[in-house]
Amino acid sequence: MVARNVNTEQIAACLKQAPLFSGLDDPDLSRLASVTRPTSYPAGETIFSEGDEAKGFYVVASGKVKVFKMSGDGKEHILRVFGRAEPVGEVAVFTGGRFPANAETLVESTALFVPRKEFLRLIQDRPEIALNMVATLSERLRWFADVIEDLSLREVSARLARYFLSLAGPARPAEFVLDMPKSDLASSLGTVAETLSRTLARMRQDGIIAVNRDRVRVLDRGNLERLAAGFKVEVSKLLDKDYPQRDK
Repeated sequence: MVARNVNTEQIAACLKQAPLFSGLDDPDLSRLASVTRPTSYPAGETIFSEGDEAKGFYVVASGKVKVFKMSGDGKEHILRVFGRAEPVGEVAVFTGGRFPANAETLVESTALFVPRKEFLRLIQDRPEIALNMVATLSERLRWFADVIEDLSLREVSARLARYFLSLAGPARPAEFVLDMPKSDLASSLGTVAETLSRTLARMRQDGIIAVNRDRVRVLDRGNLERLAAGFKVEVSKLLDKDYPQRDK
């Protein structure tokens, strides 16, 4: 449903945070915001399906959106999870084609729909947006290259360790919340839930992490980094006994 009580100024403020629109001045942002439609979705709601005509694209205003493909036998593989201020589906709009994948909310979310015609008209007036688009596509290309490398060359434990490090950032000590259900996390790592559970259990047994429901604490960052690089780890002497384990 269309989000209520959201005015043009609020939409413009959200668009301004998107790298795709960096450099736009307030009048241009207001112009774009005036034709942008905010829509709220419950968790698990489809935003668009593979093959749908790309009449516009979306910018995530709040929540999380997963983009995924379905195999012939009905298995889902998550390509990427998008968060606040990230554009979704803009490539198909730019080429005038159809969406090559599906988009669905992971949690209750709000997305800003940007119509294709108005977006292309703005590009004609402000060519620097095209440069921003090139930068965005380059970042996506690097990301997919990393995904291909992970799926081709790295074991599940290394993929999971790299994911944890991306969530942990530089913080020491690091503690973070998983940004998707474990079933979706398994899909995004190119594995199944049972293998993910075994990998998590082994990392806990080795004293690398502690897990409490969807919250993860990094106990041994050095071994987590070794694991992410594809090396075997030395079992840590650190234990997670002081971190309640309610989700074994």
